[in-house]
Amino acid sequence: MRLSLNQRTTKRWSVAEAVDGCVRHGLEAVGLWREEVAEQGLAESVKLVREAGLRVSSLCRGGFLTAGGLPGEEGRLAFARALDDNRRAIDEAATLGAACLVMVVGGLPGVKPGEPMPPGASRDLAGARERVAEALAELAPYAGQRGVKLALEALHPIYCPDRAVLSTLGQALDLSLPYPEEQVGVVVDTFHVWWDPRLFEDIARAGRRIASYQVCDYLHPLPEDVLLGRGMMGDGVIDFRPITEAVLAAGYTGDVEVEIFNAAVWAADPDEVVATMKARYAGVVLPRP
Repeated sequence: MRLSLNQRTTKRWSVAEAVDGCVRHGLEAVGLWREEVAEQGLAESVKLVREAGLRVSSLCRGGFLTAGGLPGEEGRLAFARALDDNRRAIDEAATLGAACLVMVVGGLPGVKPGEPMPPGASRDLAGARERVAEALAELAPYAGQRGVKLALEALHPIYCPDRAVLSTLGQALDLSLPYPEEQVGVVVDTFHVWWDPRLFEDIARAGRRIASYQVCDYLHPLPEDVLLGRGMMGDGVIDFRPITEAVLAAGYTGDVEVEIFNAAVWAADPDEVVATMKARYAGVVLPRP
């Protein structure tokens, strides 16, 4: 398996700095974020990655497809805007040659990430999931035309209200099945799925639909801002090796992307973070010989 640095793990690094850091540390792949790519410039980002000989293991992120569940004209316009933005994300992923576009599908309509539930926000969870399916029917063919795989990411249930109404790998997988595997796959992110009693069954069921394998640890207790509860592998509660073995057995041959949201990690020297990441990958994530 191949190690990739997700750019958000070293949040202070621009695209240029992340690419340079990967080269200096002997990594062959990088996972990029749309915001940083836009800041660097798409064409310049492509040039940097290609001249460094790196793979783009993923582009984060598309999604946030559920706002169409708002009533009336507001919902119609929100759905159209979401589709337009995701088509742009697909185009960016195609230009970068990314292995997949990670899709964080969105929470309840009207609920914004990390903010209190506003008046008029929807509580229709089933309807929000229907909006995701409707959007996927529009976006999957376009992604196929552009040679991009959409990677549906199930997020831990604590993020269901505001970030992802898909909470299990099985839910994400079921949503992907109507489409060719080269168009729609799933993400196995250890932080989000480690707790699921059906995890190993659904990894096996996913097979070659696994489009991305992302790793980081689940810290206990979680910090006040639960978004920052991701830790370096070995610092939390996850037993990585059985999950890695299951992903390998399912036929996954792509990169293993380390994606960490953590204030202390972000404040640390990025080169030290990458060095620790490499050591923990070898010592904690990979199966024993």
